[in-house]
Amino acid sequence: MKLLKTIHDFAVTHPEAAAFISPDNEINYKELWQQSEQVASNILTKNLTKGTPILVYGHMQPDMIVSFLGCVKSGHPYVPIDTSIPLERIERIGQSSQSELLINVSSLPLQLDNSSVPIITIEELRTTIVESTKVDSKNWVKEDESFYIIYTSGSTGNPKGVQISANNLQSFVNWMMDDFPINGQLRFLNQAPFSFDLSVMDLYPALATGGCIFAITKEMIARPKILFEALKTSETQVWTSTPSFVQMCLMDPSFCQELLPELTCFLFCGEILPVTIARQLLERFPKVKVYNTYGPTEATVAITSVEVTQEILNQYQSLPVGSPKKDTKLMLLNEDGTEAAEGEKGEIIIIGPSVSKGYLGEQKLTEKAFLTINGEMAYRTGDAGYMENNLLFYKGRMDFQIKLHGYRMELEEIEHHIAESQYVKYVVVVPVYHNEKIDYLSATIVPDKHGFEKEYQLTSAIKKELGEKIPSYMIPRKFTYREELPMTPNGKIDRKLLKEKVLV
Repeated sequence: MKLLKTIHDFAVTHPEAAAFISPDNEINYKELWQQSEQVASNILTKNLTKGTPILVYGHMQPDMIVSFLGCVKSGHPYVPIDTSIPLERIERIGQSSQSELLINVSSLPLQLDNSSVPIITIEELRTTIVESTKVDSKNWVKEDESFYIIYTSGSTGNPKGVQISANNLQSFVNWMMDDFPINGQLRFLNQAPFSFDLSVMDLYPALATGGCIFAITKEMIARPKILFEALKTSETQVWTSTPSFVQMCLMDPSFCQELLPELTCFLFCGEILPVTIARQLLERFPKVKVYNTYGPTEATVAITSVEVTQEILNQYQSLPVGSPKKDTKLMLLNEDGTEAAEGEKGEIIIIGPSVSKGYLGEQKLTEKAFLTINGEMAYRTGDAGYMENNLLFYKGRMDFQIKLHGYRMELEEIEHHIAESQYVKYVVVVPVYHNEKIDYLSATIVPDKHGFEKEYQLTSAIKKELGEKIPSYMIPRKFTYREELPMTPNGKIDRKLLKEKVLV
């Protein structure tokens, strides 16, 4: 595989160059390659069934990358599992993947009562002596073989394993190197845990260009003072994160060009990038390019991009997610299966070489979501969007369209209008159910500066502004105010937690 050979060649020509830095440890390219060879050699002695997935459990340690490469060099896809994932879910992933090995990279003990997956520590794999630590490249994962499998939430409550092949990943990495200013041994920020596919946006483009990954741990995110101290010395040049994470950082006035003087670009994926956030970034980081991207896990991280310029901000009320990469086509389908006209909303269908071959061991789910169009793999995203001026505009999940008191509406549209209020910094709107039907909408707001003494006065002012923009039936019944919005371990706004708090 080209990506693995590129990493190998850089380890030979630049052995001392830093590859991955975490708060507790770091590793250079020579160590990364040699240690992953040792891990791969040990895996090969275990006579695992060919191509079976290997679970890798840990957080933001360099040994996670050592294990990932060790797995694929021995011919096995890896399944990244973060330490924040509950044990019950890990057991279900083990059963679903039919894995025959789990590598525990963390220093934490791991006991799975309802799983037969053998557990081995990274130390055992790294220190056990084998006859040869050099692995023949014929063993490497290649072409349509799965490189990694990321488990996402399924509608049935059971996790679904998205299989990403070596070809899928190579298509993504090639696009990143061609279309973004990331080449030249740059330092990439790694905010997303490896069990979230946004992490792939910094991990493999960095390794493919001789770059270095600077890891942000969940402990750092929970303690902003420590986070900002780390950012100040990080020498970060490429920032990859969810919009929610950078939104949290923007709440501190010191988050600006002075804090990150070497930063060259922001890359966003995983959520909608609000106009207000993009505008603040351009104001605080005038030398930095801001890119908005879009793509589901099933199509290998992202497949569209656009640079958000001042012109784009002035032109559109909600930001486009961009144009598809060169090897990828988009279709927008109406409910009757016909193609939507320009400007008309439809379901986004992705066609191209970065589309997954499907869900591991889930044939019915695969057949429902994946298809072949003109000989190429295609994926029904379940996302709504429309095209305008060759740019895709994301309009939320098809299932984010809700019906309240007979009216059909989109939560993202309501959030957009509330966020435009002079009194609002950030907002999330969630539906509140009663007897399995939506009873009302609740808005959780991080307020901007205002002169109101009471919250009800602030609510009245916001509702007055909304009344001039949207129908009354779209205005949330309940407004609550917080200093910050809660986030999931993946760096997204925790809508589930907000919904639970409404009911308390």
